[in-house]
Amino acid sequence: MRPPAVAAMIGLDAIMITVACVGLLAAFLFALSAVLQQRAAREAIGDVAELRDSSGVKQLFGNLVRSRAWLGGWLTNLCGVGTQAAALKVGSVATVQPLMAAQLMFVLAIASGEQRRWPSLRDWLSASAVCAGLVLVLTAYGATPLTGAPHRHRVLLAMACVVILIVVLRQVSRRSTPQLASLLIGVAAGLCHALNAVYLKLTVEDVYHGGVPAALVDWPVYALAATALTGMVLGQIAFASGPLPPAIAAMSVTNPVGGFVLGIVAFDAPAPRDPGVLAAIAVAGVLIAVGVVGLANASSTRRLYRASSRSGGHAAEPDVRGRAVLRLR
Repeated sequence: MRPPAVAAMIGLDAIMITVACVGLLAAFLFALSAVLQQRAAREAIGDVAELRDSSGVKQLFGNLVRSRAWLGGWLTNLCGVGTQAAALKVGSVATVQPLMAAQLMFVLAIASGEQRRWPSLRDWLSASAVCAGLVLVLTAYGATPLTGAPHRHRVLLAMACVVILIVVLRQVSRRSTPQLASLLIGVAAGLCHALNAVYLKLTVEDVYHGGVPAALVDWPVYALAATALTGMVLGQIAFASGPLPPAIAAMSVTNPVGGFVLGIVAFDAPAPRDPGVLAAIAVAGVLIAVGVVGLANASSTRRLYRASSRSGGHAAEPDVRGRAVLRLR
């Protein structure tokens, strides 16, 4: 018979493996959704300058709702949300959200399969950096607490801070170059996704303890709907605003980092204090950030996120201003 401490450790390891598997499945679904939605977004807008005012945004979404690719991506995204909710029921926000950094690895796999070519050495190194960072943050004891009761007043304070920051980023992006605007809106969308995970965790707990009626009379489910819609709108604007690598890298880094911080601050989760654990988190953060930026700029990923319209021997590519130009092949 195993000692209680050993049994408890084995149980925690099993829970962590479950959370990792379900979280990675959610990351794959989100990656597939992003590929489908980005293609539709780039085809739905002619000039990125139109996105600087509300009429251009309305035109973009009017075209998107008639796109089968975008609707397919939206349904895939809903499946990803459901899978993420299952992971959040078992684990904490601080554990699940870092796994979302794996999305670009799946994007690279989709791109390589579609183009029938192996990733370059730099792409392999970038993917390895993300994997190493995730393994490090998940295996460092105490780095990602699996449990934690929510402090709702902290959640509300965090929400106020994030909303103010998103508004500021959006206003600055209106007066920025397409590349900088894409990056800023990507950060704003990543913050929305991170906050969305907090509300999803609270809503899942409401449903688990009191059923759907209990969730409907509590505010997190409505905050979840608002942040999900806002994140979707910002994500589509980022996809259509300019070069994709800055937007994808910004979202892919901001989401797990913001989710990890919110998971520690807004929940009664023990913050890492051991110097070794803190060092592991820092190293993991650097590895994931470097890997994500490398994957966002990978040749296969850039081809996949490029506007795909072709005419004869010409292929459309975005120029430095974000508009489509034709390059001879």
